[in-house]
Amino acid sequence: MRRRILRAILLAVAVTGFVLGIPLGYTALQLVEDTARGDLTERAQRIATTLDDQIANRQSIDVEAVKIAIPTDGRLTVVSGGVTSATGPSPGDQPLTVELPIAQQGSVRLEVPSGPMHTSQAQVAGLVLLLLALSVGTGTVVALVTAQTLARPLGHVAARASRLGAGDFRADEKRYDIPELDAVSEALDTSATALARLVQRERELVGDVSHQLRSRLTALQLRLEALAEHPEPDTAAEARAALEQAERLAAVLDELLAAARAARAVGAEPLEMRPALTAIAEEWREQVKSQGRALRVRVPDGLLARATPARLREAIGVLLDNALRHGEGSVVVSARGEDGTVVVEVSDGGAGVPDELAAHIFERGVSGGGSTGVGLALARALVDADGGRLELSTARPATFAVFLPVPKAQDVVGIPWKTPTTPR
Repeated sequence: MRRRILRAILLAVAVTGFVLGIPLGYTALQLVEDTARGDLTERAQRIATTLDDQIANRQSIDVEAVKIAIPTDGRLTVVSGGVTSATGPSPGDQPLTVELPIAQQGSVRLEVPSGPMHTSQAQVAGLVLLLLALSVGTGTVVALVTAQTLARPLGHVAARASRLGAGDFRADEKRYDIPELDAVSEALDTSATALARLVQRERELVGDVSHQLRSRLTALQLRLEALAEHPEPDTAAEARAALEQAERLAAVLDELLAAARAARAVGAEPLEMRPALTAIAEEWREQVKSQGRALRVRVPDGLLARATPARLREAIGVLLDNALRHGEGSVVVSARGEDGTVVVEVSDGGAGVPDELAAHIFERGVSGGGSTGVGLALARALVDADGGRLELSTARPATFAVFLPVPKAQDVVGIPWKTPTTPR
């Protein structure tokens, strides 16, 4: 983008310089020649007037009387009555010449060397070229500054849109004092809010539907199990058939919920936690350091989890941002394996979460520090979308735990998995 803007501005400067420079140079050269020729013409007219007066007074032509009007390097040639008289040095090849008529069908020709005029023209041409060079140089500086001024905000907006597509729904308060780009940023923030609410509603809807259907199916199965013990054979047989259908319906429900979770986590992949969390921590290290605090990462080698890299980065980013805003002391990011699950914890040494907020900390709009109360709700939605969950592990000091599923053996390519030596 920066190169494209720079090329466009430089092309405009070059075209402007070309369109204006050629006429300006030609006009300047012509002006120098016209000035020199005008001065020579004025001298020739004074000489011709003096000689006409001499002829009118019936005096012989006296060239000495007009020498004051002849340039020091000029040559005067007078033709009168068939007699030609000349005075002054030879003007050389291709002189600048002015010829005027005088009385008795005579003429006055005044010649000077053209070298001084060409020298002045060369100087003027050099000045025009210098002005063009200064214009192009100034245009280049302006182009660089403009390209930098426009490219940085455009790059930031593009990165913001990319993060939005990856699932980062946090609002970005940065603006650029450029109305068009600020309007795009406002639109992205509005879209992010709408998408965040959509994701949150989807998560809540799936959870509510799952809970309600499971509860009803469980109650129905209990009724059918009791009815299957009925002493009347036909009634018992029908109850067992209905119970079988209820069990199939429960299995289908489990499959649908699993498919929905898999569809949301379509970008999830096996991730090695140590390099992934270290890279996330590096993005936040300067911000933590600017507050006089430390950021530590404690992750064992070889720990694998299944997650979408962008979602994990944004979810951990929310937790780190929360620790910076509301916590104190060192911020620690740690990870461990636990019962087929990878647990990533973010903790700090602050006062923690008040008891009255602990049960509602992940609800939208709930905040204990004057913030929007959106970040933790979004982080939970992002983690949930990958099939994991986000919990407040301890309230004082605050420790948030991200539980991520362990990848299946077929999901990890190039890693040897131990074959069980004992029968199952």
